[in-house]
Amino acid sequence: MALTSGCAYGLAMTDDLKSRLTARALEEGFAALRVTTPDAIPQAADRLAAFVAQGRHGQMGWMAERMGWRGNPAALWPEARSVIMLAESYSPEENPLPLLTLRDRGVISAYAQGKDYHDLVKRRLKRLGRWLIDQSPCEIKVFVDTAPVMEKPLAQAAGLGWQGKHTNVLSRDLGNWFFLGAIFTTLDLPADAPEVSHCGSCTACLDICPTQAFPAPYQLDARRCISYLTIEHAGPVDEALRPLMGNRIYGCDDCLAVCPWNKFAVAARDIGYAPRHGAPPLAELAALDDAAFRARFAGSPIKRIGRGRFVRNVLYAIGNSGETGLRDLALGLCGDADPVVADAAAWAAARLAS
Repeated sequence: MALTSGCAYGLAMTDDLKSRLTARALEEGFAALRVTTPDAIPQAADRLAAFVAQGRHGQMGWMAERMGWRGNPAALWPEARSVIMLAESYSPEENPLPLLTLRDRGVISAYAQGKDYHDLVKRRLKRLGRWLIDQSPCEIKVFVDTAPVMEKPLAQAAGLGWQGKHTNVLSRDLGNWFFLGAIFTTLDLPADAPEVSHCGSCTACLDICPTQAFPAPYQLDARRCISYLTIEHAGPVDEALRPLMGNRIYGCDDCLAVCPWNKFAVAARDIGYAPRHGAPPLAELAALDDAAFRARFAGSPIKRIGRGRFVRNVLYAIGNSGETGLRDLALGLCGDADPVVADAAAWAAARLAS
């Protein structure tokens, strides 16, 4: 009888701690918090293995590395008992799709319009983690898209949202404009129920994809995804795909922007996500040398891809613009020291000439 009472008391204590943790997370600026366990995604390892075996990860070799950890969070840190999943909104103030009609300007994904989310989310996670340790001594590890952690399946297992047909996480309360953060802890916190898909018969995200990067609902071939091509892919992009990239020069928001669940999207609370770049003129961006590129995008996730890959993307957009006045600018870069930039410049100049 005493044991039963003790267990009930312990459960009540952890329930209270979780409630206070959730309230604290909202105070810190997160949009939502849910909890799951490290062993909650047993299907993830096989799905990851199939994705890699089909080559759909492209040049992202890090996805194939340490697949044992990535597919099994319990193996990443065996001492962990709970995984706290958090959502942080970065909802754009306006629909980004109309920007695709501004052919002489470059479209930058909404998530990269402000400061680097890795820094903003991790700072907030660390503050929340320190608060948790003060409340109940434990060990923690925080992750923001920088370790072999499959945040999306964990978010669904925690009930934070579900992986939609576009493979991104969306929520009935938040839409799909949000980042994910994770806190692994040795505390045994009450787990939330997993979420299920509420996409229904909707195929808006699949239909809008300009490169047909979705072989089937809930499946992505990164090798055709414009976000992958503009950010992760090194070297020249397949010439058959270049015209489909339009004026997207860093990332692609099409499948996110068209999701009907965004009617429930919540505004971003951190001013760090306020747009700093907008849709800048392609001519202005093509003229950037390395120093100017680094200065312009300091503190932005865009800086990580380097001037060469970025200007390559800009030149593809110039080639797609139909603006013959930009042809001389492309010709001027045909002799660029970066062979990938030079190749993109020659392609753009030839395309505008025709």
